[in-house]
Amino acid sequence: MTFTTQRREVRSGVGTSADRPDGIPKVKGNFAYSSDLSAHGALWGATLRSPHAHARITRLDIGPALRVPGVSAILTYDDVPGRKVFGLEEADQPVLADGEVRYWGEPIAVVAADDAEDARRALEAIVVEYDVLEPLVDPEEAARRDETFRTMTVRRGDPEARGEVVVEGYYDTGMQDQAPLGPEAGLAIPDGEGGVDLYVATQWSHVDHEQIVAALGVPPDRVRVHLSGIGGAFGAREDVSLQIHLCMLAMHTGRPVRMVYNRAESFVGHVHRHPSRMWYRHEATRDGTLVRVTARLLLDGGAYMSSSRAVMANAAYFAVGPYRCDSVEVHGVMTRTNNPPCGAMRGFGAVQSCFGYESQMDRLADALGMDPVELRLRNALAPGDHMPTTGQLIEGSLPTAEVIERLRAIPLPSGLDATHPLHLPGGTGLTTSPGDVVRGVGYAVGMKNLMFSEAFDDFTEVRIVLTPVGVEIHTAAAEVGQGLITVCQQIARSVLDMEHVAVIFDDTSQIGSAGSTSASRQTQMTGGAVLAATTELRDRILAEYGADRLDAQGVWREGELTVSVDELCQRGPAEHHVRFRHPPTARPDDNGQGDVHVDFAVAAHRAVVDVDPELGLVRVVRVDTVQDVGKVLNPRALVGQIEGGIMQGVGLAVMEELVLDGGRIRNANFTDYLLPTFADAPDVVAEFVEEPSHFGPFGAKGAGEPPTISSTPAVAAAIRAATGRPITRVPVHPDDIIGL
Repeated sequence: MTFTTQRREVRSGVGTSADRPDGIPKVKGNFAYSSDLSAHGALWGATLRSPHAHARITRLDIGPALRVPGVSAILTYDDVPGRKVFGLEEADQPVLADGEVRYWGEPIAVVAADDAEDARRALEAIVVEYDVLEPLVDPEEAARRDETFRTMTVRRGDPEARGEVVVEGYYDTGMQDQAPLGPEAGLAIPDGEGGVDLYVATQWSHVDHEQIVAALGVPPDRVRVHLSGIGGAFGAREDVSLQIHLCMLAMHTGRPVRMVYNRAESFVGHVHRHPSRMWYRHEATRDGTLVRVTARLLLDGGAYMSSSRAVMANAAYFAVGPYRCDSVEVHGVMTRTNNPPCGAMRGFGAVQSCFGYESQMDRLADALGMDPVELRLRNALAPGDHMPTTGQLIEGSLPTAEVIERLRAIPLPSGLDATHPLHLPGGTGLTTSPGDVVRGVGYAVGMKNLMFSEAFDDFTEVRIVLTPVGVEIHTAAAEVGQGLITVCQQIARSVLDMEHVAVIFDDTSQIGSAGSTSASRQTQMTGGAVLAATTELRDRILAEYGADRLDAQGVWREGELTVSVDELCQRGPAEHHVRFRHPPTARPDDNGQGDVHVDFAVAAHRAVVDVDPELGLVRVVRVDTVQDVGKVLNPRALVGQIEGGIMQGVGLAVMEELVLDGGRIRNANFTDYLLPTFADAPDVVAEFVEEPSHFGPFGAKGAGEPPTISSTPAVAAAIRAATGRPITRVPVHPDDIIGL
């Protein structure tokens, strides 16, 4: 793709910390989230959910509930007019329970009533009787029974290769929740002509649309999905939750229906991060060169498929991390159980395996008597190397050694600051004295693919419209708080030399899919589409008018005004539409080999923690990071991504975990599901390596997931260094530190 050299730098273009148009409304509380939506005469929707992890429904009587005043409709499995199952990768999940419930919280019936209280009374009046079955909740038992969503083997190199120094171990990660502050919510409005408009928080409106249309049994043009304000996503909005239920109720009653999950319902209304059990064996020469890595990865997908196949693939493909190794064998199993469904969460799959391989690298360094940073540098993957798992040649940018070196060069913080209780483990509980606190420092490096892999036909559509006011970017890409609006504006400003740029979110009837806001893909995909469309539009205009420059005031030829933008819009061309695809990828062979990925990013983290070894309390003091970003498009927004991702990594390291008991979530609230607060937030020092990607606008790479991937094992490594305890599981509990 070629670019015309510009004579000046447009204000708020690429490389500047441009303001977010949604920033001030969100800070002031004026931003309209999906839970704020309403319509005249709207009914209130609610969901009846299973109290059992596994059971047969022997009786379902909605008669008493229909007699509750204010109730307009109660729908069950038999009322689903079209396909009765849905799913992100495979349609395996009933829209409403099909006579058997397979996880705690599975929807059985939906209600529409005049208000929330009437809906609540109706739910209580529905009569359901169950034949309770023994739930399958142990993923190892599920694997033995061959209850699996995907099994895969990644095998490369000489299986007889052996190293002189060998370390092995088991590592576990808990089930983490995305914990978006905004719960699932939406509004469905029937159009009176057999169709419906759905306004909902989602990460992929067109895939929602496909599943809704199938379940309703209507032509695609009868359903229009509109993106509404999202209060966080992180993977939780990629799957359908209440979308089909809302549309069914609205079309059945002929009235608008709104639905908002409460916090407890949100915990069962979306997927979670897969818990994992991993066994690793690393073999190396005495100088620290990796010779062979063997791993068995067991992940629990819960009751339904969701994106478990892709998560399993990422865990297996990145099971060795950003390190050279010519002999690899990885066996991955994704199980089906009666636990809550799991799916996409920031860094999906790569987060779990990174904790395993980075724990192993520390263990190997200890066995070698070697500095753990030097061990990583000795084996750092670089362009021209082959992926240790798939054998794919690393082309373009992958500055693994540089991110490690630059991280090590960042000065460490000074010693313990005891000037305020919040600076100590235990905080204001005053549980320890400063003299008993032990400090530890730990490093970790993570790597992940960018965009979708394994021959997925990944594309995005945008339409650029030139108006008398400026430029409109039309897209269906979901803005989930990551700053996509700003990035698209900055790209258009820089290409067209115009400052007035608006991003318009079209519904599914007005534009083609932009793909999912996941897999760190939107900057490179939708951003790349904006770059392509604006470049082609600019070149068409300039060619038509023989000019050498275009800006907000008009078209210039050698500095003299030729035509105004207003006249240009009347005469055309004023619009350009593109469907933008990333370079093709391959399906892996039976050994997991092939060019299955488009691009890669690498990041390194160093955590400094203070530990009370007597009570097992931890304070994460600081997390430093150097990340491979290709090109910094918006420095301030990028730092925000880094800080937020690190907070999620810290959460998984020391506190965040859904506690299951027989498949039931025991801590489905923000009192018992612990999230890092501002009091837990570490200081962050972030630096960026700008080596342009071969595929991305201005060389930029997606940056949303790497901050989460290696921050967790860095914190675990620091706790390990402070205490001498093995720390083989996250989140780390006090008992893990004090050795109970």
